[in-house]
Amino acid sequence: MALRILNAQNDRANAVDCVSITYRNGKISGSRALAIGEEMLPVLKTRRSLAVLKATLLFARDGGEDMRVDGVWSGLDKGFDVYTFDLPIPSVAGLYFYGYELHTASGKWYMRAGGTVGYDKVYIGRMLIYDEKYASPTWLEGGIIYHIFVDRFNKGSKEVTVRDDAVILNDWENGVPEYAEHPGDFLANNTFFGGTLWGVAEKLDYLKSLGVTCIYLSPVFKAYSNHKYDTGDYMQVDEMFGGDEALKHLFDEAAKYGIGVILDGVFNHVGDDSLYFDKYGKYGGNGAYSGPSSPYYDWFNFKEFPDNYQSWWGIGNLPRVNRNASFRKLINGEGGVVDKYMSMGAAGFRLDVVDELESDFVTELCAAIKRHKNDAYIVGEVWEDASDKMAYGERKKYFQGAQLDSVMNYPLRSAIVEYVLHGSAKFLADTVDTLYRHYPLHKTSYMMNILGTHDTERILTIMGGDRGDGCSNAELADKHLDTLQRIVARHRLMTAVLLQMTMPGIPCIYYGDEVGMEGYRDPFNRRPYPWGREDKEIFEWYKTLTALRQKESVFKSTAFRVLKAKDGLFAFERGEDDERIVVCTNTGGDTARLELDGTYRSLLNGAIYSGFINVQPGMGEILKVSSF
Repeated sequence: MALRILNAQNDRANAVDCVSITYRNGKISGSRALAIGEEMLPVLKTRRSLAVLKATLLFARDGGEDMRVDGVWSGLDKGFDVYTFDLPIPSVAGLYFYGYELHTASGKWYMRAGGTVGYDKVYIGRMLIYDEKYASPTWLEGGIIYHIFVDRFNKGSKEVTVRDDAVILNDWENGVPEYAEHPGDFLANNTFFGGTLWGVAEKLDYLKSLGVTCIYLSPVFKAYSNHKYDTGDYMQVDEMFGGDEALKHLFDEAAKYGIGVILDGVFNHVGDDSLYFDKYGKYGGNGAYSGPSSPYYDWFNFKEFPDNYQSWWGIGNLPRVNRNASFRKLINGEGGVVDKYMSMGAAGFRLDVVDELESDFVTELCAAIKRHKNDAYIVGEVWEDASDKMAYGERKKYFQGAQLDSVMNYPLRSAIVEYVLHGSAKFLADTVDTLYRHYPLHKTSYMMNILGTHDTERILTIMGGDRGDGCSNAELADKHLDTLQRIVARHRLMTAVLLQMTMPGIPCIYYGDEVGMEGYRDPFNRRPYPWGREDKEIFEWYKTLTALRQKESVFKSTAFRVLKAKDGLFAFERGEDDERIVVCTNTGGDTARLELDGTYRSLLNGAIYSGFINVQPGMGEILKVSSF
């Protein structure tokens, strides 16, 4: 049935006021995600001219039936009737949806988004109810994550075993990663520049100087490719990275610096050249490719044996795994993958394509990790809002209390890029507001705030305004920002990094971004680190901001609110009372004025601002409340 609006055109948006959710003590919640047992008080305001006789709250668990709660009229507020609802928090964790049914003299109506009403029943909001089982990784708070693609970070001085079928590229400074003729074409990926885990350990002084508290390694399990997302044997660290000995050494040395190391857990697929599939017979010919007698045959879905099988996104050298009992025992069971690497000293895992993993497997996996270290960091690769993610016909349960500590924050990355390039402050504000309303607050503290990863173009390249669209791989291999583009990109990057380093969550630096590395799409975003050829201006900016994160405890606070988001001006506040900072940036073309509620001191240059600050185009500030 078509929507019918009760009020005249000019009253539409004022028919119903926005819902507010408060705690019983009256304090406004920073998030609509609440813990089991935490009471709340939904409040609804309706315009008096709507003549509501009864207001009913409809509250339903995802896929369940409505629970109906009649509102209690609580008085008038500036021409609006105020209704409160005595709604107990459900006893079962899950995603819940709510709406409002309004009984009036002219019929029954339902509240709709934007303050209008209509005939059809709709849910206008959602709420995540969680039952947290594990300790949060508080050792990460206020810290920095550093993402290392092992083959391209540092060679190290210790020799490693080089496979006979590996191609070594000796030009570390100017070498171009191997690429296919067209994006998506098959590529063996057996070319290596020679970075090792020994080499990572030799750069711990450098990482510590950058304020790094957690290293996130690309996959290290034995595999044919340089990227290692085609696991060959989960129970071995690749010999070209230094093997088990080098990983244990890195764990131990990093711990001396107060740095945790998390591994990339790739549990959705393996390599066709693996112990488990063994298409080429390199592992003894007992893999699934040998036939139904293989102990691994049931790990895979053969549509037509042997060469037609289910693989990740149709990529034949990445056969997809059935997470059956045998596979789960290897990963989560006693003496399995989790046991081995957590016992060696891993601080947690990043879970590759976690949305392709079944919820019960993720729950088991997280339990296995947390058994070793209750405050281990488990972060999932999710590119969208993780609180209501649907994938493969299943509603995911990442934040309901028995799975992830948080996720990679791709929505924030996209919003920052859009804001810096196009001045869309409202889009950035809306993105942050959505995440804060949808995620439990303690999960927002551990969001992996990224600007670049091994799956994206380099952030400096994006800031140059040319993403190489329409270019062939051969063209992108030699393509770089020109002098003017790089000057513009460097300036924009400073704004993007300022936001990354000050937003709630843990900033994650993709190796080399901090020294101005360029690169278009994969594999050109995976060049070797330019030791001795760093962009010192960019590096000093990163060091300034990471030092502030180490010094100022406010960066551990969950208290956050957007102060202004208009045109190019974006401003937010973190902290409470006398421990507050205001961050403001301006990507517009005109000077923007931000009103301040007192006197503030710049953490960047010491300048004092009282009552207001004028933010110049292309500039940003970090202000701390001051008693001056």
